[in-house]
Amino acid sequence: MKPINHIEADENTKISELVKDMGKIGFGARKISIASEIYREMTNDKECKIFVGVAGAMVPGGMKKQIIKMLKNKNTACLVTTGANLTHDLIEALGEHHYIGDERADDAKLNEEGIDRIYNVFMKNSVYEKLEPFFEENWEEFKKCTNIREFINKIGELLVVDEEESILKYCYNHEIPIYCPAIADSGIGMMVWGRIVKGEKNKISIDAFDDMKEIIDQAWTAKKSGIIYVGGGVPKNFIQQSLQFSKDNGADYGIQISTDQPQWGGSSGAPLQEGISWGKMKEKAKFVNVYCDATIALPMIIA
Repeated sequence: MKPINHIEADENTKISELVKDMGKIGFGARKISIASEIYREMTNDKECKIFVGVAGAMVPGGMKKQIIKMLKNKNTACLVTTGANLTHDLIEALGEHHYIGDERADDAKLNEEGIDRIYNVFMKNSVYEKLEPFFEENWEEFKKCTNIREFINKIGELLVVDEEESILKYCYNHEIPIYCPAIADSGIGMMVWGRIVKGEKNKISIDAFDDMKEIIDQAWTAKKSGIIYVGGGVPKNFIQQSLQFSKDNGADYGIQISTDQPQWGGSSGAPLQEGISWGKMKEKAKFVNVYCDATIALPMIIA
């Protein structure tokens, strides 16, 4: 047995050094260190295609640039995310902002002032006033899209913004497919619905199942696969089910950052080892479950 090596850190300690030292102590800190090691290994494995799943609302939480940093790895196969993350990315790409807030604020008063609260982050409700003309002015272009991935790609194409400031723009520029199975459940979804209800000429025909074929093809053709889940939900399961169709029965590497628990039976809390029983994770895969707020764990893991 190896003894616990009590951690030392001061203002001169680099994050990478701290994370490495965390591997010599206990509890959740060691899990973050293990995740960092697995991340390095999967990103350096040239045969590995990495499927990134990002749930929740990580963009207003300040994780946009960390997500872009993950996607810069040449092994990235795709990003699967929520409509919320894409909506908030689009909001910032159009020049709006999220603000430091307080979870103790009077929500009724915030509502009167036109401010939406996302835990301790604030956003002006008026941001949606920029979304409406964006979709209205470009609607004929969006009507040409046949699946969700094409629709999202078109948003990235139309944005005039530095790729370092937008997930949508970065993925468009670097041909990284973004899948968003539940895009209707978002501000973008509401904008699309708002156009459709204005008349027959605004109808749009998008095959929501076509993206499934694309991601399954990616899983099937990958020699090795790695998964990074920031949260769970729809993004996680969309990737998980595709891995059942991989040639060698599941992922070779895996990192899951979650605050959920397995006993409730949901995908978000299911540990990665549960996926072995489904053929979503190889029996001898290198994986770790990190139980932590993703805004804390993710920057440390990929530092």
